[in-house]
Amino acid sequence: MSQQVSDNIANDPRFLKFVAKRNAYGAIMTILGAVAYYGFILAVAFNPAFMATKMGPGWTMSIGVPIGVGVIVFTIILTWVYVRRANGEFDTEAAEILHLANK
Repeated sequence: MSQQVSDNIANDPRFLKFVAKRNAYGAIMTILGAVAYYGFILAVAFNPAFMATKMGPGWTMSIGVPIGVGVIVFTIILTWVYVRRANGEFDTEAAEILHLANK
């Protein structure tokens, strides 16, 4: 790719809008993941009695276990949602911008 094409892409308002949208989406997904993980750790640190509460009479598993599994499942789903959008909408939009810049 020539310097001229690179400059055309970097100065294209569609590219700048695309980068801003992609970065905002990435930041939102990162915040959601961090809230899930840090929320779990904070719950363990500041409310251990709740996290150690047994699931029911005669149960050996505490409520913290399914919550922890839920955090893992949530982040797997979050990753799947991000990858699906990145491979679909973002890749298509980036290819279109690149195609228009090469004209």
